[in-house]
Amino acid sequence: MKKLVLALSIAFTCFQVNGQISDGPARAGQYGFTQLLVNGWGSSSGMGNAYSSGVSGVESFYLNIAGLGKVTNTEIAFSRTSWLGGTGININTFGFGQKVGEGVIGISVQSFSIGQIPITTVDQPDGGIGTYKPSISNVNLAYAHNFSERISAGLNVKIASESTPDVRVGAMAFDAGLQYADQFLRGKAVKYQNPEMNPAAARGSDIRFGVSIKNLGTDVRHTGDGLATKSNIDGKEFTTTTSQRADKVSLPSQINIGLAYDFRLDKDANTYWNRLTAALNFTNNVAMANQTSLGLEYAFKEIWLIRGGFNYEQGIFNYETRNNAYTGLNLGTSIQIPLMKKNDKGFRTKSDALGIDYSYRATRPFTGTHTFGLRIKLD
Repeated sequence: MKKLVLALSIAFTCFQVNGQISDGPARAGQYGFTQLLVNGWGSSSGMGNAYSSGVSGVESFYLNIAGLGKVTNTEIAFSRTSWLGGTGININTFGFGQKVGEGVIGISVQSFSIGQIPITTVDQPDGGIGTYKPSISNVNLAYAHNFSERISAGLNVKIASESTPDVRVGAMAFDAGLQYADQFLRGKAVKYQNPEMNPAAARGSDIRFGVSIKNLGTDVRHTGDGLATKSNIDGKEFTTTTSQRADKVSLPSQINIGLAYDFRLDKDANTYWNRLTAALNFTNNVAMANQTSLGLEYAFKEIWLIRGGFNYEQGIFNYETRNNAYTGLNLGTSIQIPLMKKNDKGFRTKSDALGIDYSYRATRPFTGTHTFGLRIKLD
């Protein structure tokens, strides 16, 4: 209970420190690096970003970095996203996590492929003089520490960059997160006859709480030759170059507060084959409308998982009042192929695993956002 009170206190402090977030809708469009708000992972996006309280492993880089602490040895993940189908934008996301002592270190890289854009000028607004390719990427370096089996915290340092051939900008930002897990009815917990023969039968924690604050950093300013203009001043014969100073842009900070509960659907106390997780998350945004997300995930033997989620924000049900292309619906599925091996007591256990993820995010217009992912867990 003391740890839960601590978590709630941290969440309240985050709101106080970053109180300006509450005016997000009024200041929408005044912030840069909005690619930091794009979830490139297949599992958590299929649940509608609702699982900040229980997200684990490398996918935690987006929702709650504290979940990185759940990596048991080594985890590698890669995903590819077709962003807003029909636009030709693709996103590649890679992550790596390695357990070190009581904590986990990790690195993640996200790169956007936008394609070729025609070059236009004032004199040639229709193009025909070549193309250019923007470069957008995010690099994350994180550490998550497990204070106990139930509580973990993490810190992430990210470097975001955007550039064209003649304009560039870079920024450094920080994420911090906390996750707490416990057994809701601990006094009625089932004592299994031989949990080692069936590790999935051990229920463990079933209620989870999480809080994270993301993208905290200083304002940044664009630079480069693209901000310079050649002109003749006062009708003189020679040409001068005038450098224009770009205004500063702020980073799109946000706070996530989430709660989740695992429902056990098996009647037999010695098995835990069917799990239904309900998750709720509130996101307080600085660069867009606040969102409330609800997600559900059903798992059979932790091998086949299906999930769905809905992101609600003010005006989302009306095309005329919706502030983005997403209509709120998220769907996803995963297959986790266990790799059997024997432990030191001779029992065959499902330890290492290969995971395949898919998610779909509904949009209007465009044809939705599709994400395919691959994960390898080595215990």
